[in-house]
Amino acid sequence: MSEKIPYLRVGTTYYKTIEKPLISGDRISILVRWNRETIVSDHGKIYVSKVPKYDGFCCIPSHLNYQQIIDGFYNNYNEIPYQPIEGTIIPEALKEKTPFSLRFMEHIFGEQLELGLDYIKILLEKPTQMLPILCLVSKERATGKSTFIKWLKAIFGLNMTYIKGDSFSSQFNSDWTSMLIVAIDEVFFDKKEITERLKYLSTTNKDKMEAKGKDREEVDFFAKFILCSNNEDNFIQIDENEIRFWILKVNPIKTENTEFLSNLINEIPYLLRYLIQRKSYSRKQTRMWFTESQIRTKALQKLVWKNNNKLESKIIELLYEFFECKEDKEINFIPQDIFNMLGRMFKNQYWTVNDIRKLFKESWKLEPQNNSLAYIKYDIDYSGSFYQQNKTGRYFTVERNFILQKFDEMMN
Repeated sequence: MSEKIPYLRVGTTYYKTIEKPLISGDRISILVRWNRETIVSDHGKIYVSKVPKYDGFCCIPSHLNYQQIIDGFYNNYNEIPYQPIEGTIIPEALKEKTPFSLRFMEHIFGEQLELGLDYIKILLEKPTQMLPILCLVSKERATGKSTFIKWLKAIFGLNMTYIKGDSFSSQFNSDWTSMLIVAIDEVFFDKKEITERLKYLSTTNKDKMEAKGKDREEVDFFAKFILCSNNEDNFIQIDENEIRFWILKVNPIKTENTEFLSNLINEIPYLLRYLIQRKSYSRKQTRMWFTESQIRTKALQKLVWKNNNKLESKIIELLYEFFECKEDKEINFIPQDIFNMLGRMFKNQYWTVNDIRKLFKESWKLEPQNNSLAYIKYDIDYSGSFYQQNKTGRYFTVERNFILQKFDEMMN
C-alpha cells in the first residue's frame, strides 16, 4: 500500500492538508501553508521528493463531478461535505426521507416554494449560474433565518462563508471572492454605493481579489449573496426599477424544535438526491435565471415604497401616531407645523417645507384654506407628547380615516 502524503507543493510553496476538529465533533479538511524545512526535519530529505507538485491554484466549482486536480493545477474549490444518497429513488419516495427539509423550505419561501427549490437545485447543479440577491427579512425573532444560513453552510461546506456588513465595504476581499455563497447577517446598508457594488457583483463574472500585503488579482467570480435583516423597511437602498433582489418576509416559527438543524443536516444526502431527480419548475429566462415577476414580492414592494417615499411614509407615521393618541376625527395644519413635528419625531430630515407642501397638493390632492383662519395647531414636546395651541394660517385638513387607510397600505 502506497504511503499517503498529506503535503503538497503548489508553485514554490508547500502546504499540508490537516483535519480540523469542530465543536460538533466532525472534522473538516483544510489546506495550511507549511515550511519545507519542517517537513525535512520531520520526515527527511527523501520524503520531500515524494511530495506531489502542482503548477498553481485554480478555482473550478463543481459539486456532482468534483475534481481536486485539473490539468496540473490544484483546485481550491472544496468538495461538498455530503454527496447524494446512491441509487435511483423516485422523488415521491424521497419526500418521505426529507420531511424536515421540505417543510422548512416551505416555511422560508412560502408560496414560492417551487422557485426556492429551483434556487437550491441551481446552486447544486449550476454553481456558476448568476442568481438574484436573496434577502430574508423579519422584525420578529425566531423565524429560522439563521437556521437557513447554517443549513446551507452544512450543505456547501467551505464553499460558503459569513461576513459582516462592514467587511463587505472593505477593500480586502480575499476571504470571500472564491466562494459560492456569501451570507451577510444583520444587514443595514444605508449607502447607495454599497447597493451598487452588491448589484455589480451579483451580475459579474470577474472581480479583483485583494489581500493584505498582496497585489490585486483578477479572478473568476460566481458568488451568490444572501442577506438577512431584522429591518424590513430600509435595510438597503433600492429604487423602484430594481430587479436583482428577491426579498422574502419570513414569519416566526410557531413551535420550537431544538434539534431541528440536526434533523435538517441528517437529511442532506436525501435532499441532494431529491433535488437532482426533481424536474425544474422554472426555466432560465434572464441572466439571473428568474424573471422580475417571479421574484417580485410584497416585501420587495414595501421596501421600494419605503425607499422612494420616505417623506410620505414619515408623515403617515407621524399622523398615525397623532390619531392613536387623540380622539380627533381630523387634524388641521400648515406645512411648517408638519416640518417642526417631523424634526422632533425623527431628528434627521433632508426635506424642506416646500417638499411637504408639494406632497399635500400633488400626491394627496389637498388644498389649503383660501384665507388665513384660526385653527388648533399641534406640536410635539421633547418627551414625545402632542400639545396644542391656537394659531392662524391657510391650513390643510386631513381626516383620521384617510391616514388609517394610508398607514394600512404602507404596512401591507
